[in-house]
Amino acid sequence: MNDLTQGAWAQQLSSDPDAILLDVRTLQEMQQGHIPGAKHLDIMNAGAFMEGAKELDKTKSYYVYCRSGGRSGQACMIMNSIGFEKAYNLMGGFMEWQGEKTI
Repeated sequence: MNDLTQGAWAQQLSSDPDAILLDVRTLQEMQQGHIPGAKHLDIMNAGAFMEGAKELDKTKSYYVYCRSGGRSGQACMIMNSIGFEKAYNLMGGFMEWQGEKTI
């Protein structure tokens, strides 16, 4: 797992042709605002998260966020354990995100 600061995460995301945004918050949290283009996999629903993660392309880069960075860090560790090599956690999460948002 790679924890990245807000600036490093945004810069790497914008320059990565294999980038996929992954929001691991609850559906209710995501509906209150999210980063445009994010795919949703709720880590609080462990079974659905694992099923959804197994369907993702492991050759891509995943930029993962939650509300404050804790759940997304956990999601990145789980993803790494099932074969994802490029999972990047947004430190500070959506609460500290200064980039584009859909609210």
